[in-house]
Amino acid sequence: MRPFKYVRASDAAAAVRAVAANPQAKFLAGGTNILDLMKEDVERPNELVDLTRLKLAEIKEAGGGVSIGALATNTDTANHPLIRRNYPLLTQAIVAGASGQLRNMATNGGNLMQRTRCQYFYDTAMPCNKREPGSGCGALEGLNRMHAILGWSDQCVATYPGDMANALYALEAVVRIRGADGTERTMPVNEFHRLPGDTPQRDNNLAHGELIVAIELPKSNFAKNSYYLKVRDRASYAFALVAIAAALELEGDTIKQARVVLGSVAHKPWRSQEAEAALAGKPASEENFRSAAEAALANAKPLAHNAYKVELAKRAIVRALLRASKLA
Repeated sequence: MRPFKYVRASDAAAAVRAVAANPQAKFLAGGTNILDLMKEDVERPNELVDLTRLKLAEIKEAGGGVSIGALATNTDTANHPLIRRNYPLLTQAIVAGASGQLRNMATNGGNLMQRTRCQYFYDTAMPCNKREPGSGCGALEGLNRMHAILGWSDQCVATYPGDMANALYALEAVVRIRGADGTERTMPVNEFHRLPGDTPQRDNNLAHGELIVAIELPKSNFAKNSYYLKVRDRASYAFALVAIAAALELEGDTIKQARVVLGSVAHKPWRSQEAEAALAGKPASEENFRSAAEAALANAKPLAHNAYKVELAKRAIVRALLRASKLA
């Protein structure tokens, strides 16, 4: 690990000013991702600004929904009565991620900011446009079993690894952000992360120095019929091959509205408008779920070693929707 300056921020304004003033500075919260990246020499900040003393961990009712502090831990969020009662999909997604020890440290803001686990990104001896723009994408013609089947570009085929964000996309969360000038703005979570395009080094649409202060969830009609499914190589402490956040609002057995978000198939959580449109107004049935799954993967472009993900994702969508609708 390279030497760096350590600063403990006294308030959000000071934290934002410190990072905004230094292009090589980074925020430090739980540290479960940034410290690993620094140890592997992938990230090389010369200054870390510690946020852990800021009062940004409150989880409270707000505007008919819930506001979740960016510094609330994943464990506290998943176990909070408001989340368990009104947003069980989020609880399921968080508990599916990492291990208990990591969830005790990881923060909600940091979870959104986590970077890909692509092995070429972590291996500094290999080309990676995300780590070193212009060097090439080692995974494109390399070992790409874990990589993207949707939304990738010739510059990058990495996937976003998180679970929590998949549920947040389904729940149409909003991210509250503080800028260097002290003003706050909001961003729909589905606009937060980016597809790789020609700038794979940019994971999200935050400007340098902007700080996530909260994640806001609107009132949800999905609490009774939602399910998070994570398919992985082993039962714990493994990133998903495919993950599905499925949510339904039912009137009798008719689907009033649906949310289908795929994880670990693209550079960002992939909300399938095609699957949702295929379900709206239809009876909840395995046949209709299969049609929705086909629509969700119609534009998939598998790589040399991950064609299995297409069929796996289809089957996972059907299973998640069956579980959400209580038909299985």
